[in-house]
Amino acid sequence: MKRGGEANMLDNNKTMQEIYSICKKFEEMRLFSKKIPFNSSELQLLKQVVVASEQGQKLISSEIARRLGITRSAVSQMVNKLEEKNIVRRVADEKDRKIAYIELSSDAYKYYEKLRGETNFFFEKLIAKIGEKEMEDFIRVTNIFIDALSEIKDQYAETIPIV
Repeated sequence: MKRGGEANMLDNNKTMQEIYSICKKFEEMRLFSKKIPFNSSELQLLKQVVVASEQGQKLISSEIARRLGITRSAVSQMVNKLEEKNIVRRVADEKDRKIAYIELSSDAYKYYEKLRGETNFFFEKLIAKIGEKEMEDFIRVTNIFIDALSEIKDQYAETIPIV
C-alpha cells in the first residue's frame, strides 16, 4: 500500500507532464501561415508605440522600458535593430533635442494594423468556438497559476537549488 505522499508525488509528476505538454503545444503552434518578422519583445514594443500614438502620446525609450518591464539598454538595442530595418525612427523633441521619441514608420504602422486585424479575427473565432466565459476562466486561472508559481519560486529560490 502506498503512502499518501507517494500517491501525491505521482499525481504531481502527471500534472507537471500535462503542464509541460500544454506549454510545448503553445510554443509550437503557429497562429499565422507567414513568419512574423518580429520576436515577441519587438511586437510588444511596437504595440506600446501604436497604443501611445492612438492616445495622442509620444514615447521615449525609458517609458517603453518601464511599460515592458525591461532595461533602457534592451529597448535601445531593439530600437536600433528596428531602426535599421526602417520599422521605427527616433524623432527629436522640438524643444529639447536630447529627448528622442520612438515612432513607427508608415510602412510598419500599416503592417502592424494588418497583423492586429488578423489577430483580432483569429481571437473572435476562438472566442466564438469556446465561449466568452471559458476564455475569461482560462485567463483568470492562468493568471492565478502564474502568480502562485512566481510567488512560490521567489519564496523557495534560496532553498531549492534547481529553481
